[in-house]
Order: sequence, then C-alpha cells, then structure tokens
Amino acid sequence: MKTSKKMMILAAGLGLVALLASSCATGTAAAKTPPYTAQNQQFQIAAVPLLVHEAAGQYDYLQKAFAKHGLLDGHEIWGFSQTHLVVYQYDSVDVSLLNVGDDPHTFTINELAVNVQMRPQSSTKADFVALKVGTYKFFCSIAEHAPWMSGTITVLPDAVAH
Repeated sequence: MKTSKKMMILAAGLGLVALLASSCATGTAAAKTPPYTAQNQQFQIAAVPLLVHEAAGQYDYLQKAFAKHGLLDGHEIWGFSQTHLVVYQYDSVDVSLLNVGDDPHTFTINELAVNVQMRPQSSTKADFVALKVGTYKFFCSIAEHAPWMSGTITVLPDAVAH
C-alpha cells in the first residue's frame, strides 16, 4: 500500500508539473518580422523671412525694433518652412534647401555632422545617413538668425519601423 500511495503522489506531482509547464508555454511561434530595409527619405525646406530688416519700410513698428537698442537690434527672424522631420535609423536623408532671400543661411545638425551653406538666392542639398537614434536640433548657425531659425529631426530606431 505504501508503494501505491507513493506512485499516486508521484503521478499527481508529475501531472502538476505538466500542467504548470503547459500554462507557461507561449503557444505557436510568431512569424519572424523581416529586418527593416533603410529607405531614402526626401524633404524640401525653404528659408522663410518672418521679421527682417527689409520689412522695416513696410511696417513702422519694425523700424523701432531694428533700431539701436531695439528688440531686434542685431537680429532678424527667419524660419524654416518645415520644423520637424522624422526618419528611421540608417535611412538616407536628402533635404532640398531653398533660399530665395538675400541673406546667407546654414542647415546645421551638429550631432549628425551636417553643416550645409545656403547661399543667397540659390538652392542646394543636404544629404546624410541618419546613424544615431535621438531627437536633434537643426538650425541656421548665423548668429543674426539665432535662435529662431531652427527645427528638429527625430531619428527612430530601425527596430520600430514595422
């Protein structure tokens, strides 16, 4: 009797182990997601004059703002026509840049080693590969245009592209 009791306890124990093991199983294997293939992302950005010296003749309040010790003394307010770009890691990024004004500008992203000169009344390109994940500031490095001429580029991990 002792042996049959031990056998029953052993069978119950094995059954419990099997039950626990089956409850921990994840079921059928999920289909493997193919790896992300880097894309070529294209953007068009223009330098946009917002409050510039040339407009002082048109708007009298700007004369005071641009005067010595005025609110905009030594500055102009320019912007970029797009202020937020989103790409995935390892994407090739092609930015067409347009500058129809008479002021020079730059398109600069320090963390991604991008610094393109935007000559007056011209178009140019900034081409780079987005290697580092994160959100980075792009800006015009000309002091007169800081801090208003800026935007951000967000580089998402390639693993989240699916």
